[in-house]
Amino acid sequence: MATTTIAGLAREGGVGVETVRYYQRRGLLDTPERPGGSGTDGGVRRYGPDYVRRLRFVRSAQVAGFTLEQIGELLALDATDDRARARALANERIVALDARIVELETARASLRQLARECGSGSEGPCPILAAFDTERV
Repeated sequence: MATTTIAGLAREGGVGVETVRYYQRRGLLDTPERPGGSGTDGGVRRYGPDYVRRLRFVRSAQVAGFTLEQIGELLALDATDDRARARALANERIVALDARIVELETARASLRQLARECGSGSEGPCPILAAFDTERV
């Protein structure tokens, strides 16, 4: 792949240009130097394949639920080959995901019950609406 502009990098990474800039400010992506001189590029920063790979890594890690701080640590670990720490971060993430799954399953069960109550045709306010109306509690 040839080099690309920040817009091309963003497109290939599936994010917006402002997201790329945000990651740069957070230190997750380097910001290449602007080329000097009077070339045809007009001083536009160029991003190569390594930038695309890193951007995709950041996005994939976010989808897995890692925080930006954890992603920064994972990126730093890549340079050190510290598998034990990477494994520990993954295990922490698994514990958090398991807790979230329990939370979502509980919410689903509650909503199913409310939907059954709502469909029962009983008198009074809708149980779904009443459950979310904190003034009625």
